[in-house]
This record gives sequence, C-alpha cells and structure tokens, in this order.
Amino acid sequence: MKAIVFTHYGPLDVLQFKKVAKPTPRNKEVLIRIHATTVTAVECTFRRGVPFLSKLFTGLTKPKITIFGEEVAGEIKDRSGARPAAPTPTG
Repeated sequence: MKAIVFTHYGPLDVLQFKKVAKPTPRNKEVLIRIHATTVTAVECTFRRGVPFLSKLFTGLTKPKITIFGEEVAGEIKDRSGARPAAPTPTG
C-alpha cells in the first residue's frame, strides 16, 4: 500500500510518499480501504515535535507512529480480527 511517512520530526520536508507493507488486522481490528483521510492540527503538531511535551506522547528522539490518518472514510476489506465491535455509521 502507499502512505505518507515521516521518520523524524521537522517541517513538511520530512514527509515522504512510500510503499509500505499492508497491515494485518489483529484481535478486534478490521482492515479498511481508505477512500479519503485528513491530517488534523494535532498531527501537524506531532510532526513538528513542538512543543517538546508532545514528544512525551509520540516519542522523544523519533516518532513511534510514522503514518498519520486518524480520521478516515472507506470500506471494510478484512474482518479476520475476532469479532470487532460494530462500526457506527456517521454522516
């Protein structure tokens, strides 16, 4: 799959468009094919690593999570995780 990835903190230049391994759903998870996503203001703050206290949540020297996208719209492609909770339709 394709993703926008960042491996260290900084300005927009740290973002890279890469191919990454397709994730496998774990217990109580589903795989979603994303049609649209957004990057929130909080994610932009985490990318910059400013203020320093934000690094306590995201990793002191480098980001723990390197792919953004907490808010997504798409379709469920794999339900192999053990009986995930039913999704709540919105919108």
